[in-house]
Amino acid sequence: MTDEPVVWHYGLMAERWAEFITDAREIPFFLQEIARYGQPVLDLACGTGRVLLPLLRAGIDIDGNDISKDMLHYSQSKAASQGLNLNLYNYSMHAFELPRKYKMIYICDSFGLAGSRENDFETLRHCYSHLEDGGALLLNIQADYNSERFWNMWLPGQRKAMPQPWPDKGDAQIASDGSEHFAQFRMISVDPLEQTYTRQVRLEKWVNGELAASEEYTLHEDVYFKNELLLMLKAIGFREITVHGDYTDQPATDEHEELVFTAIR
Repeated sequence: MTDEPVVWHYGLMAERWAEFITDAREIPFFLQEIARYGQPVLDLACGTGRVLLPLLRAGIDIDGNDISKDMLHYSQSKAASQGLNLNLYNYSMHAFELPRKYKMIYICDSFGLAGSRENDFETLRHCYSHLEDGGALLLNIQADYNSERFWNMWLPGQRKAMPQPWPDKGDAQIASDGSEHFAQFRMISVDPLEQTYTRQVRLEKWVNGELAASEEYTLHEDVYFKNELLLMLKAIGFREITVHGDYTDQPATDEHEELVFTAIR
């Protein structure tokens, strides 16, 4: 299996993110941490600007990087429509080389998508090299053990039943231009020994009652737990590593759905 990133953030999926996935619950936490650690800031795997653009509107000196030119197109278009200047870069997160260093870098909902554990380690190493001394890396991982649906997929009976059948299309989401969008997701493999998931998505776009486009993509994700990621960060040289729960100031517990790491260079 290739260790290059296998992600689905292109074409209709990029359009779906730009249209429908816009909530940025992380903003208050990031603004607090930016006030603590300073600017400039890098949004690594910035996508269509879900988090980046609100921070830019708040006056933050921030750049964005993403593997998907399609996602970056929507991010740039949104910024331009709001009269905002935005520096965007198109690199894989494990191989980015940017012209300046940052006081803060964050990876939001994307760590583990670099294609392999080796690439994920390189992602952290590149973050370290792009931080100023005293700068902070923030990243989150999902606590899958608090999701019965995901955690049950690790069990032998569930694994043997994969790939899952495609679910029904369900109801359409209506875009700002009136087009109708459908998305179907399924898990095709889970490997608890290697701590990996592979998922697929089918997407359709309908315009005036006719199918305008249909696409299918695959996504590969490496899954991490708290202590493994702590060891990786320490091995690279990060210090003063803290773990908070659900983008709050509360130390992480086994009840939190997301673990948010802060690591200092």
